[in-house]
Amino acid sequence: MKRNLEKIYDDWILAEDHPCIMAQTVFSQKNIIIENYKRFGISGSTEKLLKDLENYIENYDFSSNEFQSFIAVFPESEIHNEDEFELVLWKQLSDLKKLDNRPWDPSVSRNPEDVNFSFSIAGRAFYVVGMHPESSRISRRSPYPSIAFNLHDQFEKLREMGVYQNVRNKIRDRDMGLQGSINPMLEDFGENSEARQYSGKSTDKDWTCPFHQ
Repeated sequence: MKRNLEKIYDDWILAEDHPCIMAQTVFSQKNIIIENYKRFGISGSTEKLLKDLENYIENYDFSSNEFQSFIAVFPESEIHNEDEFELVLWKQLSDLKKLDNRPWDPSVSRNPEDVNFSFSIAGRAFYVVGMHPESSRISRRSPYPSIAFNLHDQFEKLREMGVYQNVRNKIRDRDMGLQGSINPMLEDFGENSEARQYSGKSTDKDWTCPFHQ
């Protein structure tokens, strides 16, 4: 099943010319880890996900300029709309954090209302990308409900390399070409809480993050 998932997601990103050029890079270089957790909320799935993320961090080369991504896939979960996905996504992240005995990454805020918020697991900050077949954003319509975990260090590395803005602008231009609009939730880190971006659903100013620490 894992090999089939890798092929399915490889086709989605590369063969279908996904607008995220960073995703295309990690897939083309085989710097991607895809794991199957069957369904959200089943016994043992959160424990396995935490252990896999801990192993991922332990084996990640933070000195390298190569980028990697970790994708958790829940192929047996049925998602009917964006509101439902937002709730199960944050429930999964909340459950994951409850099992994590490491402190929050001190470089980011643990308050999802804070502009410097970023999800932390095993002491490392991650930018989380929720994806599912019913997303209103074409670029988020993954073959199965999924959560991509991208280390925040990678975005800082892009800034150090002086290419962050170029990469960001190319992705937004490609998203515009695909859907005719840029995802209104996409903002730079520090402008607004990135928690609003995680599920892919459009939110209004009164939105409250359903995250329980």
